[in-house]
Amino acid sequence: MTLQTPREDVAAERAGRAGLITLDRPAVLNALTLPMIRQIRGALERHLADPAVEVIVIRSASAKAFCAGGDMRRIRELSLHGEFDAIAAFFTDEYALNLAISECAKPYVALIDGVAMGGGLGLSVHGRHRVVTEHAMLAMPETAIGFIPDVGASYFLSRIDPAIGMWLALTGARVGGAEAVASRLATQLTPSDRLPGLLAELSDVSAGSIEAVLQRFAEPVDLAPLQAALRKRAAGFDASSLADVLAAWRAAAGDAALAAFSPAALASSFELLRAAHGKPLRECLAIEFELSMAFARHPDFIEGARAVLVDKDRKPHWQS
Repeated sequence: MTLQTPREDVAAERAGRAGLITLDRPAVLNALTLPMIRQIRGALERHLADPAVEVIVIRSASAKAFCAGGDMRRIRELSLHGEFDAIAAFFTDEYALNLAISECAKPYVALIDGVAMGGGLGLSVHGRHRVVTEHAMLAMPETAIGFIPDVGASYFLSRIDPAIGMWLALTGARVGGAEAVASRLATQLTPSDRLPGLLAELSDVSAGSIEAVLQRFAEPVDLAPLQAALRKRAAGFDASSLADVLAAWRAAAGDAALAAFSPAALASSFELLRAAHGKPLRECLAIEFELSMAFARHPDFIEGARAVLVDKDRKPHWQS
């Protein structure tokens, strides 16, 4: 009988001068577990310590997704069983990884081809270079499961256009690759069929020429009309009160649209983004940790995760 070793969901290898981190849990769109987070952190530290590595590249083995976020079904299960120490360990390690990516001493390149939501943005947006393709779809959909936008989202969403940042945080709206560049969540658009060529050149360059390589593979993006369209979709979301934001949202989308989102999560997310202005990432993550632990216990999270991730009836009954 052949003994099977546990399958790793993250592969780490060196290709020339590039240290590769490959997410490989395709059945669940690379949804992050605590072992995955620790594997990514270990790979990052090994690449940083390796003098032969001059650029770190994180990518997905799946054609469908970069990373669909944290495994919130598992967080819900832990909450239902009262295992809050395990939840705290998950968020502690995930947020520490987000911070480590933001402080990465070597150029860090995220190749986002497909879905990137929640924790997937935590693995990418904090890095120096965020390459999206025409298949990319970015979102922070936490309020629909009775949770708050975390993984440093209060930091990066509060530093883009105020209306667009708040709109993304509250509505979980999805943006494509070119829109992600226009909103500054991504740094460039590269067609998916050119990613192998980009990776090959990144593997063969010194750190000083990485910017030049990335530029050679960047597709021009007409920013002005995309930014205007995003601002139109986010009209009213830069209001100074949540009541005014919700009024603008209701006028544009109707009461039924708002019913899909936890009132408690919307209120906390609104205040979270407003409080994040001017704060460093480390402080934003500390605030998010406290809120995440509180919402992990909240009835709206248990119900929202049931409606969206477990039963998938999308008919939540909010307690708030």
